Amino acid sequence: MKSRTITWEEPGEAAAEGLAMTGLEYLRAMADGRLPGPPIGATMGMLPGEFETGRAVFFADPGEYHYNPIGTVHGGLAATLLDSAMSCAVHTTLAAGDHYTTLEIKVNFVRPIGVETGRVRAEGRLLHRGGLVATAEGSIVAERDGQLLAHGTTTCLLMRARPA
Repeated sequence: MKSRTITWEEPGEAAAEGLAMTGLEYLRAMADGRLPGPPIGATMGMLPGEFETGRAVFFADPGEYHYNPIGTVHGGLAATLLDSAMSCAVHTTLAAGDHYTTLEIKVNFVRPIGVETGRVRAEGRLLHRGGLVATAEGSIVAERDGQLLAHGTTTCLLMRARPA
């Protein structure tokens, strides 16, 4: 029998602080440890990487706790990594107080992921940013050999900050 213990910080305070920052500032504050990351990162074993305007990178080390009944990493890890990378690429473009939500996500699984795959890198790239809708694309590659593991697209709804 194996076990895994997960700890995280209460997310509400960081989210409230984040509303006073641009999207890029907020993501960088989480990446460098000035603000705690969201609980989903601890749950899935995701690590923040690089953030610049229109681009976001996350990493994960596939573990046995990601496995499905057929002995490979569940597609939910790849879908979660892509959702985070693509939507955070959109998030990097937000003004202070603005927010977004994912409207749609499409994921293509190209190769199986397992513990032997090693660290994976998910990169999201902004394709279009309008006034109400943004789209992004993303890919997951194996760090050790650069092989494509999954790719996808997303559509996000943009919401402006409400006046005080």
